[in-house]
Amino acid sequence: MNDLTPCNAYGMLTAPATLTIERLLPGPIERAWAVLIDSDLRRHWLAAGAMAMKLDAPFEFVWRNDELSGPSPRRPAGFPEEIRMRSRITELDPPRRLSIAWDGTGDATFALTPHDHKVLLTVTHRGLSDRQTMLAISAGWHMHLDILVTRASGGEPEPFWDGWSRLRQEYERRIPA
Repeated sequence: MNDLTPCNAYGMLTAPATLTIERLLPGPIERAWAVLIDSDLRRHWLAAGAMAMKLDAPFEFVWRNDELSGPSPRRPAGFPEEIRMRSRITELDPPRRLSIAWDGTGDATFALTPHDHKVLLTVTHRGLSDRQTMLAISAGWHMHLDILVTRASGGEPEPFWDGWSRLRQEYERRIPA
């Protein structure tokens, strides 16, 4: 991979209940690490929630997807304005690796790999319980990471729920039943 080779935009199933998705971020690695661990930075692309940087440290993620981008009047039915999820750190190797377990929705690992003047972020979400969960989480990670890349590049992302709905349909076609 070089600066002209983009990451595959779509997540891939790398095991039966595991999604892996990659994005190339501006470096240095410390900058990329900060957007993972700093609640004030993370809330602009994923979720707020202060974390104590130690293994098994519990914390709460707070998703407010309506606040991630411009107005999106089309929040899908069944999605509240705010989602809170108890979480804990299961792996910590600053500034290269962070794993988090979420109550009821598996766990996710964030791996950062320097690549020239950029950083490859690989997110692996394990424990996706069924196809509907897999489709929703695939579209969610895709949209959250697109927002991260857009913001890191100085741009303004598309409305979260518009992008999520479009991506959910795309993953419906891409992920086998």
